[in-house]
Amino acid sequence: MLASCPSTPPVGRTGPRAHREVASRHWFFLADWVNVLMIHFEVDAAALQQATPFPLDLYEGRAFVSTVAFTMRRMRPYASGAWTERWFRPIATHAFLNVRTYVQVRGETGICFLAEWIPNRLSYWLGGPLFGLPYRLGRLEYQQDFSRSIQAFRGTVTDARTSRAFRYRGAIEHTSCPYGPCQPGSLEEWLMERYAAFTYRKGVARRFHVEHAPWQQIPTGIEIEEASLLTRSWPWFGHSQLVGANASPGFCDVRMERPGKFTNG
Repeated sequence: MLASCPSTPPVGRTGPRAHREVASRHWFFLADWVNVLMIHFEVDAAALQQATPFPLDLYEGRAFVSTVAFTMRRMRPYASGAWTERWFRPIATHAFLNVRTYVQVRGETGICFLAEWIPNRLSYWLGGPLFGLPYRLGRLEYQQDFSRSIQAFRGTVTDARTSRAFRYRGAIEHTSCPYGPCQPGSLEEWLMERYAAFTYRKGVARRFHVEHAPWQQIPTGIEIEEASLLTRSWPWFGHSQLVGANASPGFCDVRMERPGKFTNG
């Protein structure tokens, strides 16, 4: 497990995509996000727009989709005590595979979840109706600990219904302090530094914000061994181009809003 992880800083974090008026947010949850691997693909913008309910945000005219493989730990209410944290234990800790793209809604840049694979059935039953999250059940097997100095890693996500899989592997060789912020103005910064998320389920659009320090990350090589999980869900993904991956130890105490409904259009 992660030996240590930086806590979310006080409000007022700076950066190119820091959301404004953070102090006015009504934070609802806290959670640790650890051993985070983001894999980025360039895809056809027209095909992606057909699968996305919000206007795409493009980088120099190019469209991207990222998979985000990580483990969530200790999700609990923001104003929690020992007893409220105990109530959340059945859904507090499990792995995720998020498939996200990049959108701009009413002038605000953020991410849109295309799908999220999780192994926790209770989270699956609650996530869609209560929060509009596009959860799908799956078996997630991650062997990645980005606190180690020499790291071979791999992961497999298998859909519970179709048995289609997403399988990857890679390796990091680094010194004791390899992680750092994204280069300003880079594609990595554009992809990673996002703090608003949008969802759309059964005609209802929702938005929520998160808050944590800027990503401490390192680019890493990646090999995709199987992608049938993605191509089965989005056939146009078969023509995607792998453009890179970034690993991060993650964060403790990430602040999250409860998703709020809004009118999309």
